[in-house]
Amino acid sequence: MSTLEAILADLAIPVVGAPMAGAAGGRLAAAISAGGGLGLVGVGNVATVDQVRAEVGLVAESGERFGVGLMCWSLPANPALLDAALESGPAVVSLSFGDPRPYLPAARAAGAVVVAQVGTRTEALEALDAGVDGLVVRGSEGGGHGRGVVSTLPLLQQVLDLTDRPVLVGGGVATARGLAAVLAAGASAAWVGTPFAASAESLFRPELKAAVIGADTDQTVYTRAFDIAQRFDWPTIYGGRALVNGFTEQWAHRTEALEEAVTDELTATMKQARVDADLSLAPVYAGESAGLVDRPRTAAEVLDGFASFREYLRAAQRWLVD
Repeated sequence: MSTLEAILADLAIPVVGAPMAGAAGGRLAAAISAGGGLGLVGVGNVATVDQVRAEVGLVAESGERFGVGLMCWSLPANPALLDAALESGPAVVSLSFGDPRPYLPAARAAGAVVVAQVGTRTEALEALDAGVDGLVVRGSEGGGHGRGVVSTLPLLQQVLDLTDRPVLVGGGVATARGLAAVLAAGASAAWVGTPFAASAESLFRPELKAAVIGADTDQTVYTRAFDIAQRFDWPTIYGGRALVNGFTEQWAHRTEALEEAVTDELTATMKQARVDADLSLAPVYAGESAGLVDRPRTAAEVLDGFASFREYLRAAQRWLVD
């Protein structure tokens, strides 16, 4: 089994594709790994074993090194998802959104190293105590589900002072400049979601990709409203950052009222909106970096956009001269 340090050092571009449920399937993971990064397949809380096997099988068949990401809070109800995710031998397993300790032995027995996404200093300490091999600092700018209380740079600085284990960082990193910034601070790699969600290989439908590409940095909101309306069982400490729309304008900051107002009819309407890609109601989970995604690109082209990070690191060396 390779160490996490060795896996990250072997990357041509220190970028890991975030395991976004509903976006990061096997085709995207394979394309990221083939392009010099490390692709992860996202295993959502509503995934089936057959779906997981199919998506993981796609990247495994490519021969590229890959990883998988799972939600700890949802695994007790469907432990077979973990087994399916591990069958093809991922190099990295992300165990986030809950206590990773029950699942560490299985992941390590499958030959994987384990990381955990954290959104606060306390979560970082808990994950380190659990024995994970590395941490993923995810600031509140990040898209999709996570903690919404601390932004990326303050949290990164806190966590880097806590551990010598590798620290990856996500939330707002979408360009070579951003990658250089977090590497200069001491991160081992970036954990990138939104730019890949809009890429050609993403599982996102075309309407969702177009919405991400058309959004600006100030057109997202962090809220639990979508989960409440759809009656999803996400723990209440985790909201999600998504593009603003008509639904968020009404409910994003009125979640207590929404909990009282939600009905079977509203839940059915919201779920149908996702089927129909009615983006006035349905969520498009994306981070603030959506404003930096300005055109349709393949995963390889997204990675090419990070490739000049060394130029920015070299430019910063002028400050090393007395």
